[in-house]
Amino acid sequence: MGVLVSNIIAIYRKELQSYFSSPFAYVITGVFWFISGLFFAAILLGPTGVIAQVAAQDQFGGGAPVDVPSQFLIVYLGVIGSLALFILPMLSMGLYAEERKRGTLELLATSPITNWAVAVGKLLGVLTFFFTMTVPLLIYEAIAFLSADPPANPLLLLVAHGGLLLLAAAVLSLGMFVSSLTDSTILSAVLTFGLMLMLWVTDLIASGVQGPVGEAIGHLSLLTSYGNLIQGIVETSDLVLFASYIVLGIFLTAQSIELLRYQRS
Repeated sequence: MGVLVSNIIAIYRKELQSYFSSPFAYVITGVFWFISGLFFAAILLGPTGVIAQVAAQDQFGGGAPVDVPSQFLIVYLGVIGSLALFILPMLSMGLYAEERKRGTLELLATSPITNWAVAVGKLLGVLTFFFTMTVPLLIYEAIAFLSADPPANPLLLLVAHGGLLLLAAAVLSLGMFVSSLTDSTILSAVLTFGLMLMLWVTDLIASGVQGPVGEAIGHLSLLTSYGNLIQGIVETSDLVLFASYIVLGIFLTAQSIELLRYQRS
């Protein structure tokens, strides 16, 4: 067990270091921060933003009080979740594709380190990098929360961002599997984005299918589960869904590399 953990940590450190030394990763981060900052200002301070709605309500009266922090967080993280569909495939596209291109994947496949350890280490590395990308968002959201009168419940902020990390882990895990199938990073990103888009809109697909099949498809929706978490609603079914996608991605990746190991033996 100790050897397995040490192997995972070694892969994790190597993967994380590769992201922090990659100029492309910094470009992705800069674009992500710029776009998320624009949406933050527009949703909070724009002419149709939540503060403008509160001002209009105070001026004309009537209607139920607006919970500014909660409404802002739901709208904002909903947008960030959609933005992540474009960002995350670009982060996961090189997890194995670059190894294939450099010819080091064969060495990795025939090494004594288990495929599961490699997959888990790589996933934790890229997920940690994505978490560092979201830290500035968390900081200025916390400032907005603390500035509310009365101050908002910080637990809602933590649950909502936990949902964002679970979404990222699910997308990155499946993207890692796609990356293990090709040596083209661009193709990996495109295929991952297409797969995530399909999973993102499964609730729309389910609405067009009648009976138990439609209900089963609806339960696969990442959008529904993510939407619950950013509203502060924690349900076991949503956590199980995200965990299932994460484990499925790791399992498929390990099997993909195992096939390569078998071909080289």
